[in-house]
Amino acid sequence: MTLSHDVAGDGPVLVLLHSGVCDRQMWDAQWVTLIDAGYRLVRCDLRGFGGTPVPDRPHNDAEDVLALLDSLGIAQAALVGSSYGGRVALEVAARWPDRVSALALLCSALPGHEPSAELRALGEREEGLIEAGDLAGATELMVETWLGPDASETAREAVRQMQRHAFELQMSAAEEFEPIEAEIDLRAIQAPCLAVSGAHDLVDFRQIAARLPDLLAKADHVELPWAGHLPSLERPSVVTDLLLGFLKNSVSVG
Repeated sequence: MTLSHDVAGDGPVLVLLHSGVCDRQMWDAQWVTLIDAGYRLVRCDLRGFGGTPVPDRPHNDAEDVLALLDSLGIAQAALVGSSYGGRVALEVAARWPDRVSALALLCSALPGHEPSAELRALGEREEGLIEAGDLAGATELMVETWLGPDASETAREAVRQMQRHAFELQMSAAEEFEPIEAEIDLRAIQAPCLAVSGAHDLVDFRQIAARLPDLLAKADHVELPWAGHLPSLERPSVVTDLLLGFLKNSVSVG
């Protein structure tokens, strides 16, 4: 199965991987500017998000992304991942390091991370609302948790729509299949990495970003004092400029 995706532009390839509460539309604000800067962009919906159906068998998201790159004839790409998309990006870079030229991770999750009590409690509240059939309540919980104080109502409505669609899509599955967990060694990653955290985010993701320079060979950490968990939606142009500055020093254009 091929992930639902968009491709546009010419130049070095950037692959945009969405968070677990959004889909590929979360990158709308970055799309045109990154293309105009001289990059070929690929963005995809992981299984059970956006335009990609729920999984009908055990699967691995990193392997799905690699299969998409293979189908497009892309030998190497820079990966930009938000939250869960960052976790997928790290797995791709660790398992196939020669395929990844750079990593930009926005409030990334991390394979093997032990969730804090706060994050576990959030998951339990979300699950309880879904089991009670209150998708509206579960959606609002996600919007309020993951967007920081600078997020506009437009951004909140975008997340609201993407998250509600994901809930509805995933609840339509006849059977639930968890992703296949692969063993990975982060020390295999050689690509330069920018690890971004938000000062208003949950402690888990702030700690992950702060740890990545110790776990990866070439990583720098930047914390955004204004940001929650989804900075690319909260201040889109600021994050676009941040990405362009990092990519300019990591991925040559033309």
